[in-house]
Amino acid sequence: MTMLDIPTPDGTADAYLAFPADGAPHPAVLLYMDAFGLRPHLKSMADRLAEAGYTVLVPNVFYRHGRAPVVELPEFINPAERPEIIQQLGPAARTLTPEGAMRDAAVYLDWLAASPLTTDGPVGVTGYCMGAGLALRTAGTHPDRVAAAAGFHGAYLATDAPDSPHLLAERITAELYFGHADHDSTNPAEQIARLDKALATAGVRHRTEVYEGAHHGFTQADTAMYGAEATDRHWAALLELLGRTL
Repeated sequence: MTMLDIPTPDGTADAYLAFPADGAPHPAVLLYMDAFGLRPHLKSMADRLAEAGYTVLVPNVFYRHGRAPVVELPEFINPAERPEIIQQLGPAARTLTPEGAMRDAAVYLDWLAASPLTTDGPVGVTGYCMGAGLALRTAGTHPDRVAAAAGFHGAYLATDAPDSPHLLAERITAELYFGHADHDSTNPAEQIARLDKALATAGVRHRTEVYEGAHHGFTQADTAMYGAEATDRHWAALLELLGRTL
């Protein structure tokens, strides 16, 4: 487990790498952060995937704004009590455009392909909150390199915007899984239906589930949105998808 720097066309991305203790090559997984960013909890999630037999890269996608953590975070994040944290993250989030994110994705995939810690072949991608949209975009932008993509409590996956992630559906060859929160203003039922329709129309192998009683951010144990039952369900679904496709 180590921190590293990855040169990109726009600067240098700091990232966390987790890998099995045997030091042998393992299938690669690209893990996209939520808006709170690269921090101890996300590292622990990567460590858990590494224990399951994967080499996992977690980039700080806000690196254009600064190294992680891009804002000072409390050990326990409750946006209701600390709304200024969300406000502080705004400038960092605005540094990441869809175009920039996909330039970065190519770099991350290249880095993983070149690493002696990864096996040859396509990778898996998983993302949380805003990271679910990045996972969906990466699957649609680099279809020859992504075999599986998952997104959990994703935000703004199928909006009316001309660059909404779901519009890449027809390019996707990966198998997809989405675990949606049913209490999530960033991903209402109509957007879930729009995403499902786009994936079905494009013939994408996919499964989407709405986790009853779950809130946006349910996998993040260091936040007030955490749900233990939904998180366990997420791990089962993610590991099943990766195990079958990688």
